[in-house]
Amino acid sequence: MTTAEPLLVDTNVLLEATDERRPHHRDSMALLESANSLCLTAQVVREYLSVATRPVQVNGLGMSMPDALENVRQFRVFIRLLPEEKPVLPAFLELIERVPCSGKRVHDAHLVATAIAHRVRTIVSLNRDDLTPFADDVAIRTPSEVFRQRPHDGPKRRKRSSRRSRSSE
Repeated sequence: MTTAEPLLVDTNVLLEATDERRPHHRDSMALLESANSLCLTAQVVREYLSVATRPVQVNGLGMSMPDALENVRQFRVFIRLLPEEKPVLPAFLELIERVPCSGKRVHDAHLVATAIAHRVRTIVSLNRDDLTPFADDVAIRTPSEVFRQRPHDGPKRRKRSSRRSRSSE
């Protein structure tokens, strides 16, 4: 894997990076701080905002919308947004005909179709099982796997000032 190969970041990686108490926080932050070819979709942003602003009692982060939006703005400085253009829909429809799915898995299929349409070969996710049905189309890697596999050209770390969830305060 070269440093130029784009990696599509799944929602759960951004959530882990936001909440210091989550088990994969350090790996997720390391990925976000060191990688220079990350991308995300509008779907990932919508999912992030939904979970980030959901109350902690129902598996959310309990953040205010202004804080969650500030995090998205900070993510967008370093993570490229893939547009959901015309080619995504045909790729999505073809994919769900080929790989049967229903319910919440339809969202996963759309994420994979966006990767296919933009020729992104790897999705970075902590929910490997959710994406395994699509493994013939994209590679699924965790943040720690990607971080360990990527060559490093010296220190490119940047400070992140993401606002943290209420559960980490």
